Amino acid sequence: MAVKTEAPPVAAAIRPFTVEIPDAQLEDLRARIAATRWPEKETVPDQSQGVPLATSQALARYWEKEYDWRPVEARLNSLPQFITEIDGLDIHFIHVRSPHDDALPLIVTHGWPGSVIEQLKIIDPLTNPTAHGGNASDAFHLVIPSMPGYGFSGKPTEPGWGPDRIARAWTDLMRRLGYTRFVAQGGDWGAIVTDLMGVQAPPELVGIHTNMPGTVPPDIDRTLQAGISGAYDALGSLPSDLSADERQACEQLDFLWKHAAYALMMGTRPQTLTGLADSPVGLAAFLLDHDAASLALISRAFAGNPGGLSRDDVLDNITLFWLTNTGVSASRLYAENPYSFFSAKGVTVPAALSVFPDELYQAPRSWAERAYPNLVHYNRLDRGGHFAAWEQPQLLSEEIRAGFRPLR
Repeated sequence: MAVKTEAPPVAAAIRPFTVEIPDAQLEDLRARIAATRWPEKETVPDQSQGVPLATSQALARYWEKEYDWRPVEARLNSLPQFITEIDGLDIHFIHVRSPHDDALPLIVTHGWPGSVIEQLKIIDPLTNPTAHGGNASDAFHLVIPSMPGYGFSGKPTEPGWGPDRIARAWTDLMRRLGYTRFVAQGGDWGAIVTDLMGVQAPPELVGIHTNMPGTVPPDIDRTLQAGISGAYDALGSLPSDLSADERQACEQLDFLWKHAAYALMMGTRPQTLTGLADSPVGLAAFLLDHDAASLALISRAFAGNPGGLSRDDVLDNITLFWLTNTGVSASRLYAENPYSFFSAKGVTVPAALSVFPDELYQAPRSWAERAYPNLVHYNRLDRGGHFAAWEQPQLLSEEIRAGFRPLR
């Protein structure tokens, strides 16, 4: 991989960044896809054993024969991209300023198995809302960083880059850009980083928005995680006075914990995942198998029935992981994380929540009000899943505007 940067005079410098992937790397990728050694077909008629062979083979055929990386590379290079060193590590970020002078600065954080590519569809609706049915008063100056170990950011060479350190780095980044008042948004890991920014509550942070809220009460969270192996009846051990929404959330989380082997593997043995650096199809299968609803959505795209994601959407992100060789380095974030994914973190700043129906769990309002005592927005959407910015960019953009409107 080749990139262009301008040498900084000091460590705190912000250097322009351009993506330039050599043709040889793309040719090598296609050759590796063609040389894939396939396993046998799954022994079940559904996706309960993971990514179906037919989905992987359809993806590989398109990836080798038809997919073109250059359009997304050009899209990235059409945006202002930069590198700056924070706490000893190079951080890549996109920084798009709104044409509207009174725009509110916003930092948006992606998750796993994602990248800044997840957020490309929301850039113009947020920075230029008048072109998308919104008002100039809802405009944002947008900062979208790549998390450490992801995309074009540096890869940590020692332990310590957990989500709390990333949260502090994002505050440093916004200060370095000259923003004295800003808001933060995220989903997946981005939601955890954003929650922790809300816990750290730097004076410049006005509020947060999340589409994967951390609301689960600690006792319920512990009970559900205790049932991860299936040997313990977690649902049967829950309090008897749960509301219907709370019970539904528990059932969703119980299912998730029993099907989250990828998270356990990355959280305990990330270096064992060497195959993610050696086999593009192996990397793709691992990245696709995040959750049942997302896998079903992606499988439909490669079966000729695209929904919120196209084949190119999916492969733009996977190809970025391959070209930057970040399958393992991104995985280490799970090993660095001391926090429960879905529990209340102790956020004190104003918070806005958007609950999508195909999210890993639908956070009940009762839990949300306890977890975020300064709740300024709560809304349950009628469509959309875990990768909201990628899959439902218009809906998420509208939610971000509505959520931060009371804080302007």
